[in-house]
Amino acid sequence: MSDEEREALPADAPFVEIWTDGGCKPNPGPGGWGALLRSKGHERALSGGEKETTNNRMELTAAAEALEALNRPCHVTLHTDSEYLRNGITRWHTGWVRRNWRNAAGDPVKNLDLWQRILAAEKQHKVEWLWVRGHSGNANNERVDQMATAAREKIERD
Repeated sequence: MSDEEREALPADAPFVEIWTDGGCKPNPGPGGWGALLRSKGHERALSGGEKETTNNRMELTAAAEALEALNRPCHVTLHTDSEYLRNGITRWHTGWVRRNWRNAAGDPVKNLDLWQRILAAEKQHKVEWLWVRGHSGNANNERVDQMATAAREKIERD
């Protein structure tokens, strides 16, 4: 979907608020992610994890899973405490694409598979990416942090 098409989403396109978080302990190590989606009084919580991963992969996975869960074009406000995610998607990715997925130093971009998932998933939506300070008392951010931790702990037990 082009920028013009995103700007002209249908009048009835829902507004969705999303909060995401991910983490590992240790990093790298077992990790978990959590996402909370809210729209029109409805709420959906998503979470998962991996046995061997990184904090950044879990942050990106949370965003990808949340956007992929939307089944029609939406106006989205996505809240993340990951500067890596927010900067990557709002600032760095255009240069990476221009340089054939190489960073400014000429090295391959890490987590390419997840960046491509996020870019593909966001195409049909109008997404505003907001950074929130982690562990600062924001109830929704704290909730997705707890979801990510619980998902990681489940992976460790299984």
